[in-house]
Amino acid sequence: METGHYFTKFDGPSKLLIRSLVCGPFGVYKSLTLFQRQQRTNPGLLLNLIKTLCRDEVSSPETKTQPLTIKPLVCFFPTLFKQNLLTFISLVHQLLPRTAVQDLLVCLSQDPDRGPWVSALMRQLERAIGVHSEGPLCTPACSQRLKQLSLRVVGPGGARGWAHCFGGHLKDSGNCSPSPEQETQKKRKSSQISLDSDGEDTEQQSKRPKVDACRMECIDAAEQSVKGELSESLVASEGTDKNIHPATDSGSQYSFLPQHIKNSVLQIKEVLESETDWDQSSIDVFKVLNECDPVQVEMLCNLLSLPDLNEQVLPKLCSSILAPSHDLSYVTATKFIKSLLLKKVLSLSEPASRCLVTAATSLCGCYPRPMCQAVFLPVLEEKNIGNPHSELLNRLIENCLDSHYRLLVLQMTFKVVWNEAVLSVIHSVLDSKPDISEELFAQFTEQLLRQGPQFTKSVKFAKMMLTVLTKYSTSVTAAHQQSLQSCLVLNETFLKKSLQAALKRITK
Repeated sequence: METGHYFTKFDGPSKLLIRSLVCGPFGVYKSLTLFQRQQRTNPGLLLNLIKTLCRDEVSSPETKTQPLTIKPLVCFFPTLFKQNLLTFISLVHQLLPRTAVQDLLVCLSQDPDRGPWVSALMRQLERAIGVHSEGPLCTPACSQRLKQLSLRVVGPGGARGWAHCFGGHLKDSGNCSPSPEQETQKKRKSSQISLDSDGEDTEQQSKRPKVDACRMECIDAAEQSVKGELSESLVASEGTDKNIHPATDSGSQYSFLPQHIKNSVLQIKEVLESETDWDQSSIDVFKVLNECDPVQVEMLCNLLSLPDLNEQVLPKLCSSILAPSHDLSYVTATKFIKSLLLKKVLSLSEPASRCLVTAATSLCGCYPRPMCQAVFLPVLEEKNIGNPHSELLNRLIENCLDSHYRLLVLQMTFKVVWNEAVLSVIHSVLDSKPDISEELFAQFTEQLLRQGPQFTKSVKFAKMMLTVLTKYSTSVTAAHQQSLQSCLVLNETFLKKSLQAALKRITK
């Protein structure tokens, strides 16, 4: 199967990055330039790309006699792509959780046709993330060939060039002077060049080193640009899983922050630990959030340990953040809300405390879209959510979100597997009767047909269906009726007759 088939597995931004990685030897340079532009608006791009590359894919045999095989998606790409990908990851690996890089290396190790160069780059990347013991990057046969090659470039003054680079591996090589035969071949070759080459050939030969040097300067400049950007702002891990840790610790993050932000970190910690009421000066210390870029905001939240902050402090903190002098951007608000609330919401095993509800309500009322992105979507994607989670989300839907954002939450449910808690959220959205479009209602009925059969005995599903048939009867067309009828036939709850009667009234 051609590689182009697998491009359909990726989203639009990832496709652009992949296509740049297969653009020959300069694919890394193009990828770095593209990644720098995309990172600002899509900080999770690289992590999502790696997760997709690590998914198992079934191969299509070229002949009927060949068996089907399952291997990671990255193994289906050409060797050039793997080389460029590993080189690219080695330059930006500090932006990724270490576990994500390890998963990619494990997937590449399952490829029997990866080649020696890919293997060497894998070992080099393992060293960079600190999960590989010291050892040679190349195979013994490759090491021997490199030693032989280095002997040919030794000058009369001793080890130079490549021989100097490999000097540590050539201690047992003996005398490194060239043999008489090598000297004869060298003289013969130089005489042929001087006698047979005309002016044009000489000019072309003189241009090639300049062009190559220019290309190398471009690549080096791009690499230095990315490394400089990384050294100024190391991004913490995008994942919220407890097993995923950022590649840098809090001490190294602190060292990369500007001095005025470092000072603010200490001041904010003092305010958060203070047991007295906060005055205006205490509120003003949070103005630093307006001065941070998205990367610095995330680092600041990590240094302040906001996910583990005592819930008793939340109302005062949110009141300070929502002061008129603080007008956070979308990205800053999203990162702040995610760091402050998501861990607390996901860990709920009983109804949310008054402090947590107050904080979530105040932030959702002022920053509804960041709240949807930072809390609603991750919670809906979590498989083990229950009543405490749905109760909090329903409360926010009812009190804080207008029709537009309620529909946004409804669209989010189309991307996840439904369970009882998700059904409760959907019912809450529909019960508020937002202004739903025909296209969105058609998508919803498709989800009912696809995910409905697993809820034949669910009372929550039946109540949600009854809300659809009563409050959205004018939106139900003849095309929708068949889908709704299929869902009702399988229903085994005490509401089945009420559902059938409601649908019958619509069809009249």
